[in-house]
Amino acid sequence: MTVALREMEWPDIEQLSALDEQLFEHDAWSARSWWSELAGRPRRQYTVATDVDRIVGYAGIDCAGSTADVMTIAVAPGQQGRGLGHTLLYRLMTQARESGAEALLLEVRADNERARNLYARAGFEHIQTRRGYYQPGNVDAYVMRAHLVGEHNV
Repeated sequence: MTVALREMEWPDIEQLSALDEQLFEHDAWSARSWWSELAGRPRRQYTVATDVDRIVGYAGIDCAGSTADVMTIAVAPGQQGRGLGHTLLYRLMTQARESGAEALLLEVRADNERARNLYARAGFEHIQTRRGYYQPGNVDAYVMRAHLVGEHNV
């Protein structure tokens, strides 16, 4: 199975909405949210990972000055554990550096150990906790930061 990365396109929104709902349930972005995000170009950049004609992962970044923000990153259940999350994160970090950002921020659910470990391996550090941020369930959000200047993190 070969996965290819490409820039997100408007016709991807239906698949993105369905995959987001499958992965994030209560926190999923609607089709309207995806339209709004894609309208934020060029400051916002979105990448999809495809296997033939099916989206199996995606990632987005907001590049606004010296600090960029990860907007989203996700991998379909059948692709998890194969390095695609790392590949997408590396792409976001590269895009942030190319935009001139010196740091990259993200938020992650405190109960998402797999994602937290991915980010820690990429050089992200936990800098703040937002108590009860994710609802329902009252789950904390960890704010993490990676410095992009100096050594290569990923």
